[in-house]
Amino acid sequence: MPMMQALVGELNARFTKDRIHDLVRRIEMFAPGQRLNPDLVAEPGTVLHRALRSFFHRMPDTFHESLHAIIRTALSTSPPTEVTFAWAPGYDYELTLWQAPDTQLTRGGITVLLKSRYPDDKHPLQADSAD
Repeated sequence: MPMMQALVGELNARFTKDRIHDLVRRIEMFAPGQRLNPDLVAEPGTVLHRALRSFFHRMPDTFHESLHAIIRTALSTSPPTEVTFAWAPGYDYELTLWQAPDTQLTRGGITVLLKSRYPDDKHPLQADSAD
């Protein structure tokens, strides 16, 4: 799905060694109890921003909290830990997380794989009541 590829591409660009410090200064975006903000990856008013806002609205609260905790933790280390995001189609929401530890030679990193339905796919449990 092109929108999801655009999403993870933009997220990955923001979490690189060269740009992650911009997010450290905006760590309050990832405070507990908040929903993911499409401003993180798209300009307000764009098609991508509207699509992400809709997708984030449907995402379960547990995913917002989990992703915020992962991001806050990565941004809170010194230096900040790079995060790589990936998306794959799935039936329901699914999150896989792994972290490569730092070594004496290199920094480690966090990888987050998010699975979900395509944003335009209606979940069977959301079927019209007229059915």
